[in-house]
Amino acid sequence: MIVRDFDDVVKNGNSVSDANWTSVRMLLADDGMGFSFHITFLEAGSEHTFEYKNHFESVYCIQGKGSITDLKTGETHPIKPGTMYALNEHDRHTLRAEEELVMACVFNPPVTGREVHQEDGSYAAPEDVA
Repeated sequence: MIVRDFDDVVKNGNSVSDANWTSVRMLLADDGMGFSFHITFLEAGSEHTFEYKNHFESVYCIQGKGSITDLKTGETHPIKPGTMYALNEHDRHTLRAEEELVMACVFNPPVTGREVHQEDGSYAAPEDVA
């Protein structure tokens, strides 16, 4: 059984930050679960374009208000507490945070915690992460 406290994970430095977001990595590839689990904070007023070509992601909004736009279809969906979205086709998307967004995120395959976003908004394939 794996039991972790959010504050302990933060204190131990198991979080990643980039332009206007921070992701606290609660479960990673080394945990052997087949997925990773993160709590991610996106700053109010920020906008992020991602395309996880090598991962599937599911996201559940815990707090805040924003929107997500599918860049293939142009459809925009509101994000608020209780909203879930899943990037089941490696969907290129833009996420906008009108208020600070607090999101619970699951990645498959799991991330290692060392990934950084590439220019196209994706993470490298797991086997390419050193």
